[in-house]
Amino acid sequence: MRAGLSLLCLTYVLSQFYRAFLAVLGSVLQRDIGAGPEDLATASGLWFLAFASAQLPIGWALDRIGPRRTTSALLLVGGAGGALIFALAQNATHVNIAMMLIGVGCAPVLVSAYFILARQGSAAQFATIASILMAIGSLGNLGASWPMAWAVEAFGWRAAMTGLAAITALAAAVLFVLLRDPDAAPGGRRGSVLDLVKMRALWPMMPLMFVCYVPVAAIRGLWIGPYLSDIFGLATAQLGQASLVMGVAMIGGTLVYGPLDRVFGTHKWVIFVGNMGCAAACLLLAVLVGQSVGLGIALCAVIGLFGSTFPIMIAHARGFFPAHLAGRGVTLMNLFGMSGVGLMQLGSGVLHGRVAATSGDLAAYGTLFAFFGLAALVGSLAYLFSRDAPAAPLPYTPPNS
Repeated sequence: MRAGLSLLCLTYVLSQFYRAFLAVLGSVLQRDIGAGPEDLATASGLWFLAFASAQLPIGWALDRIGPRRTTSALLLVGGAGGALIFALAQNATHVNIAMMLIGVGCAPVLVSAYFILARQGSAAQFATIASILMAIGSLGNLGASWPMAWAVEAFGWRAAMTGLAAITALAAAVLFVLLRDPDAAPGGRRGSVLDLVKMRALWPMMPLMFVCYVPVAAIRGLWIGPYLSDIFGLATAQLGQASLVMGVAMIGGTLVYGPLDRVFGTHKWVIFVGNMGCAAACLLLAVLVGQSVGLGIALCAVIGLFGSTFPIMIAHARGFFPAHLAGRGVTLMNLFGMSGVGLMQLGSGVLHGRVAATSGDLAAYGTLFAFFGLAALVGSLAYLFSRDAPAAPLPYTPPNS
């Protein structure tokens, strides 16, 4: 299990990179192919929607054919192919196509790791190990900040993306050769995602699952760059450094959250407090928008620190999944999380464009951050109706028993 998780964790670095690198490319893409902030918001949203739309088929594939073939095939065709198309892009439409392909290619990586962990790991340690996997993978988030900005200035963005396509293809080949599928679940591979949807214990989690990743993914993945560039005039290298600060805060938050469910004996209240803190930081950034570049970066870091609850949200839900539906369970939750980011990122581009056209950039960014903060607040309040998971995952129950 450890070898498989290690391979997937290293590959997850690429997934984190691809969801965040647009934040440092805004100015060069606008100059070279005319893709502005609203275009990049659309591209980022499409990445997450493509990622989310692939989750249910991936859940079926994980339960039926295993993570080795599922992950390596999609990463090669979607990830490497999409990165190559991005390198050749001539307009915003090409960028959109590339980002959708990359989203599908990255979609199975983390859930494959969670699938193996749910099948072979300890329920008590799921949140801690899941958080460590995400934290290590988030090194890709750091790579998408200052290192990507440096590569763009040194070699050009087209050469950088071509190199990433080659690295992604190599990662797919390594997974195909070395990754091993876990043993089949006891009792046969029966059941469907509808069995999960019928679980009422999951219903109060879904609103927060839909929005919990939105502030960190949307701001770090895109809006921190245009905000600091448009309002404070930061250059590409400086945007990379600012993104690096938020990325480090996100990794720190993920590592801190990992063991807290065992420290306090609850998933629910750790998650609730964290998301309320994220909501408060977003709303404070909205109120203080444009005050100073240091304050803006600091509040983005606070958002990254408090808003990194995604892995323990998965861990909370995982406690209700029977073993034979582990694959479809983690992908169902991932579907909600990633589709929320995708839809709200698309909406954020429209919102920013309309407010900027009538009231200027400062009002547009204030509205945008308030939008993210209110979403996290509403999701957190709905989550209050959830209950903590049982200590161990539910046993297999044959249909109609």
